[in-house]
Amino acid sequence: MSNSVVLSILESSQAGEARRNAVALASRLGFNETAKGKVAIVATEIANNLVQHAREGLLLLQTINKQNVLGIEILSLDKGPGIHNIDECLRDGFSTASTPGNGLGAISRLSDVFEIYSRPNEGTAILSQLWAAPLSDSLPEQLELGVVCLPKTGEEVSGDAWASKVNEQYSLILVADGLGHGPLAARASLEAVRIFEESSHRSPKEIVEAAHGALRSTRGAALAIAQINFEQQSIRFTGVGNIGASFLSPVKNYSLVSHNGTVGHEARKIQEFTYQWHPSGILIMHSDGLSTQWRLERYAGLSYKHPSLIAGILYRDFNRDRDDVTVLVAREGR
Repeated sequence: MSNSVVLSILESSQAGEARRNAVALASRLGFNETAKGKVAIVATEIANNLVQHAREGLLLLQTINKQNVLGIEILSLDKGPGIHNIDECLRDGFSTASTPGNGLGAISRLSDVFEIYSRPNEGTAILSQLWAAPLSDSLPEQLELGVVCLPKTGEEVSGDAWASKVNEQYSLILVADGLGHGPLAARASLEAVRIFEESSHRSPKEIVEAAHGALRSTRGAALAIAQINFEQQSIRFTGVGNIGASFLSPVKNYSLVSHNGTVGHEARKIQEFTYQWHPSGILIMHSDGLSTQWRLERYAGLSYKHPSLIAGILYRDFNRDRDDVTVLVAREGR
């Protein structure tokens, strides 16, 4: 589990802060000098783009891990005018703001993963991932995951938590929301993560039952666990409390059922449900810090983008501001 760090980017000094934060994170993760230089350029260009073109610009930084290699994810979110011609803007030398014009082209060239989603008059989201060491092309990615997990404004720690485990048989995902917010809520959700990691060989229902006993000394938490078996095309799901979960695909959409209650205190019914998975589908899970009014079909083409872009845009447009928030998006590796 890695929580995001969010930086508001409204003027040029904050762009410098974004670069310093990104480089400091790269240093902690063991990036060499050349790789840190790439991180610095990408963070600077993304932040400058927000200063020059955006309204309500945000830059999210978080650690990512794949094939036991650490990396940095930089996610830019804004509610600016949008980009009318993305291909033209990606050309090195292109500029609409009297800058050297290295912006999006440099970000795309230097990033190991780069994606962009933009709609006129609604804003732009830019995703960049950079790895501390090269990844192996021979190891297929079973699960593609994107997560935004942030504390309530004014709090230093989030009462939400998430975790994932992937093995040859299935992928297991947890989202937990400790009651309230702040350190005591975080203690409850992190205890749920501990039980999840210790019990990942068990079914979702059995893990929730184990967490119900372990969280009795905490405030308690809402939590949901999904086990995805891509070979069997199935989702096994158990939820208690207000963790939202939806499966969306061109074939069928449905909401996954959670029962009322608080794990660790009152959970009258802990039940496992099984749903069909479709290869082109995505699973979205979120805490109640995200409004339930989102509808992905309103964003043409977004469902085909990287899960991190989907999570970021839902956070940008539907976070409630008054609570911790987690948005997790999962799909089969491509």
